[in-house]
Formats: sequence, C-alpha cells, structure tokens
Amino acid sequence: MRLIIVMFYSLICLLAGPALAQAPATTIPNRGALFKVEQGARTMYLFGTIHVGARDFYPLEPRLAAALTQAPVLALEIDPLGDQQRLARALQKYGLALKGGASMATLSPEWRARLDRLLKQYQIAPEAVAMMRPWMLASMLTVSEFAAQGYDPALAVDSYLSRQAHDSGKKVIELESPEAQMSLFGKLSAADQLVFLQEAIAGIEDKEQADQSREIADAWRHADVKALDALAQKSATDDSFSGRFVQKVLLDGRNPALADAMVKLLARENNSVAAIGVLHLVGKGSVPELLRKRGLKVERIY
Repeated sequence: MRLIIVMFYSLICLLAGPALAQAPATTIPNRGALFKVEQGARTMYLFGTIHVGARDFYPLEPRLAAALTQAPVLALEIDPLGDQQRLARALQKYGLALKGGASMATLSPEWRARLDRLLKQYQIAPEAVAMMRPWMLASMLTVSEFAAQGYDPALAVDSYLSRQAHDSGKKVIELESPEAQMSLFGKLSAADQLVFLQEAIAGIEDKEQADQSREIADAWRHADVKALDALAQKSATDDSFSGRFVQKVLLDGRNPALADAMVKLLARENNSVAAIGVLHLVGKGSVPELLRKRGLKVERIY
C-alpha cells in the first residue's frame, strides 16, 4: 500500500506543528487499537495511532485517558516535541540532496509535468521541494493527499499524546530515532527512490490513494478491528515496489526492535503507555504477536 508511508513518522514529525486543538465530546468512542500487555506484576498499555488527525478525534476515550493519567512514562516512535535540531539534521542528511539526487533533477519531462500538476493541486511551490530526494517528496505528496481528505498532520495523534504528556510533566521516551527511521530510505538506490516517487504520483492521479486514505482514517476513527485486519492483509499482498518496501522494511523490519524496546520498558516501568502506528499492531508479525512469542500476556481491549 503506497500511502502507508504516511505511517512512517519521521516526515510527520517535521511537518506537524504543536497546535493540537480538541473538540468537546459527550460520547467518546474508541479509536485505533488498544492492548494490555502484562509480565508478572507489571502492566503496559499499547495504543495504535495514526500520524495525521482531525479535531473530532479528541478527546480520547476514557480507558486510554485514564491509562495516560496514571502512566509514569509515555513511549512514542519519535517525540514530535523533542529535539528539533536532531530532526533537522536527519532530514538534511537523508531527505535532501544538494546536487543531482534531488527529485526535480531525476524525473523525466513527462513525470515532471505530472508532478507539477500535483504540486499545483496541493498549492506547493516547486522551489519548496526542489532539493527533496524522491522518497521525501513522495512522502510529502502522500501527506498532502491526507490533508486534501481533511486529515491534518498538525493534529496527529502522536503529537496530541506528546503534548498531553509534556503538559502534565510526564517523561516521554523515544522507541526509535529520526536518524534510524530516515536511514531506511537512505538505503534505497536512486533508481528505486524514483520508482517510489512515480508510484506515489500515479496512485494519487488514479484516486487510489484518496480511497485508501479514507480507509485507513475511517478504520482508525471507529477502532474497526475487521477493517484494520483487512488493511494489514491488503498491505501484505501489495506487489508494487513501494508496497513491498513499506511492508518488508517499514513494518516487518521495524516490528522486532519495537517489540524489544517495549519488553525493556515493561521491565523498568509499571503502567506505562506505548503508542505507535496502528499498522504495527495488526497482521502477521505484528508487535503484539511478537510480544506474545516473547512470553508476555497480551490482551486486545479494542
């Protein structure tokens, strides 16, 4: 699934602002996915996020809100309110190209014309993205498509959780780093990055990404177990280049390290909350499945 790149949090961290307005709600539904993880007398709650948002996503439902209130630690893939200089350094190293490796320099005239139409559609100045590597530009296009569907990176669930934790004086830790995340794309050859960008452009043009953006957001919004499982299955069988890369590298490749980090967190802290992209929590090889294999008790709450 080409658009699942939106779940790759490094770009969202850099694009999202800290303003996380929320709308009052009288009946608060479940969102995403929530698991309870236990080992001996220690408990951790594992929540599945989406890296864009909408005002009516908030506040979050009472069980998760209570867990966050009690938690001594919140663990995120990356803290969007963390070290901005470190984020900028990772972006410059892996996302920008000062010479011929930039997207504009590698696209054929036909693909450049198609890209220009999308940039105009999203009101993005070509000079603003001229130095982006192809994978970075593909990511920005995907984020822009989510925004066109009404989902704002500035209202990302991870950012909301981070703000809540920081405002209440809780410790926020990172399970990964911007450097580690972006380096995964840095391993792609220039030719592969170009294919990645071309598939993103084509997916937007044929409305595939618009449809899948709504599917992901709706599944998260309603904590729809069947829909989330279907998305995981669809991702696992996507045979496009970008689909295989997302599944094998960004999901399957990161899940073991995320699970290991959570085992270590549970050994140190009780009643902590870990929040990662919801697609890490569903499907074969998911983080909950890996935690069970490591001998932990994992209960899905919703």
